[in-house]
Amino acid sequence: MLKRIIISLIFGISALSCNSQNFTRQDTLRGSITPERAWWDLNFYHLSIKVDPAQKFISGSNLIRYKVLQPAQVMQIDLQPPLKIEKVTQKGKELQVKTEGNAHFITLQEKQIPSSFNQVEIFYSGNPKISKNPPWSGGFTWQQDKHGNPFVATSCQGEGASLWWPCKDHMYDEPDSMRISVTAPEKLIAVANGRLRKTDTNKDGNKTFHWAVVNPINNYGVNVNLGDYVHFGEKFQGEKGPLDCDYYVLRDNLTKAKEQFKQVPLMLKAFEYWFGPYPFYEDSYKLVEVPYLGMEHQSSVTYGNGYKNGYLGKDPSGTGWGLKFDFIIIHESGHEWFANNITYKDIADMWIHESFTNYSEALYLDYHFGTKAGNEYVIGLRKNIANDRPIIGKYNVNYEGSGDMYYKGANMLHTIRQLVNNDQKFREILRGLNKDFYHQTVTTGQIEDYLSQKSGLNLKPVFNQYLRDILIPKLEYRTEKNKLSYRWVNCVEGFNMPVKCYVNGQEKWLTPTTEWQELKSLPKKITFKTDENFYINTAAISSK
Repeated sequence: MLKRIIISLIFGISALSCNSQNFTRQDTLRGSITPERAWWDLNFYHLSIKVDPAQKFISGSNLIRYKVLQPAQVMQIDLQPPLKIEKVTQKGKELQVKTEGNAHFITLQEKQIPSSFNQVEIFYSGNPKISKNPPWSGGFTWQQDKHGNPFVATSCQGEGASLWWPCKDHMYDEPDSMRISVTAPEKLIAVANGRLRKTDTNKDGNKTFHWAVVNPINNYGVNVNLGDYVHFGEKFQGEKGPLDCDYYVLRDNLTKAKEQFKQVPLMLKAFEYWFGPYPFYEDSYKLVEVPYLGMEHQSSVTYGNGYKNGYLGKDPSGTGWGLKFDFIIIHESGHEWFANNITYKDIADMWIHESFTNYSEALYLDYHFGTKAGNEYVIGLRKNIANDRPIIGKYNVNYEGSGDMYYKGANMLHTIRQLVNNDQKFREILRGLNKDFYHQTVTTGQIEDYLSQKSGLNLKPVFNQYLRDILIPKLEYRTEKNKLSYRWVNCVEGFNMPVKCYVNGQEKWLTPTTEWQELKSLPKKITFKTDENFYINTAAISSK
C-alpha cells in the first residue's frame, strides 16, 4: 500500500513524503547504485534477530552471501542509527568498517574474484527507531494486547529496511532466497516471511522461530511480528494447485478472523483470474494481525483493519462499493503481484506498485459484482486526486512521486483499459506482465513499452500525460451548423488519445489532437458527451 508513506488519505491520515528538493549525499548513497553496490550481486540473506520488547531492543546478525561480478574490495551495507554495527567478519576475520551516515563501507581482505560466491556476516544491536505513525512512518511498533502481552511489528517502506536490519538497501537487487530466525520471549509467537521450518526452545525459555523464503524477496517486504498469536489455515485450490493459506491473529480475535478472512479465497480467485497464479506458492500465503493498519510484506501480508469492510469501515470511493470488501485484505494482497512479484528498481517508479494495486480493488469488484461495480468504484476515487505533482518521482535519491500514484494511477489504467477496448486482451496483458516479469525488478520504461507493445497502441502520450504531468486533459467541443468541432487542451505536447463519445446517443470514437477537428453532416440539434470511464475533463465552448 501499502499504503503507506506517501499518500494523503481522505480519512485524515497524512502520508510521509520527501518534499525537499535539496538532496544530499546521503540521499544519493541511499537511492543510487553506488560503485560499492554495483560490483556484487545478492544471493542469500540469513537474518537472525533477538527481540526484547521490555527494553525495546534488538540484537542479531545478517549473513550475506553474494556473487562477485567484478573485482573490488569495498562493499556498501546500510544500517540506520540508532542501530550500530558491532563487527563484520569474513572467513572468521574481522573487517574494517568506515561509517558515513546510514552507509557503512566494509573493506574486504579476501581477493574478490569474478563469478565466485563469498559471504560476510554483520553483527548489530540497539534500540531501533520507533514508528510514530505506522505504517506511514517506518520503524518498530511496540504495543501490548489487552492482556498486557507484547504486540510487536515492523514496517519500513520508503525509509528502508535498514531501519531495523543491515542489508543492501536498494530495490534493484534482491536475494534469491532468505532465512529469518527470530528469537522471542516465551509465550509469544514470532511470524516472518515464508514458511516456518522449525521452532527451537532455548535454555532461557525463549523460543527461536526459523522461517524460510525460497523466492526472491525485496527488502521492505521482509517483516517480523510478535504476539500472543493463534493460528488457523486452509488450502486454496489455485491455478498451480493447492496453496497453503495461514492466518495468525490475536487469541481474542479468532472468531472474528475466521469470518472476515473468508474473503481471502475470494481475493485469490479474482486476482488469479486477472493477474495469473499467485506468485509465491512455495512460500505460502499468510495474513498476520499487527498493531497498525497493514502492509504488503511478501507472503506475510499484515492486517490491522479491525475486521471491518472498507478502509477502517469507510469507503474511499463514496459509491458504497468500497464496503463490499475488506480494503486491507484485498489491497495489500494485490501487492503480491504488483510490488512483490513485479518490483520497481527505483522508488521514483513506485506507481508500478500502487497504481496497479489500487486498480486491483476495482478488478476485484468487477470479478465478483460486475463491470459496472468496478467502473463506479474507480471513477468514485477521482475526488481524492490532488494533482499536486507528477506521479513519477526523482531517480537515484530515494524520492517517490505524488500520492496520486494510487487513485490517479488507477484511473490512468482504467483509461488504458478503455483504449484497449477488449477485456480479454486487457486481462491477457495483465497476466502477461506477471508472467514475463516474474520475480523481477523493473523500470517505468519497461512497463510502458510492454503495455504499448501488447496493446498495439502508442501509449507514450498517455503515460507522459498522467505520470509526468499534473494537467488533466480537457476535450473542448462546440456545435454549429450541423457540425461538431473538438480538440484537446490542457495536455502535453503530442497528446492524441482516442476517446469514446456519444453523439446524439450513438457511440463514436474520436481521435482529437490539439488542432480543431470536425464532424460534419450532423443533425441540426446535436448532443454530445464523453464516456465517463476516461479520466478527462470535457468543456463545451461557445461557437464562433
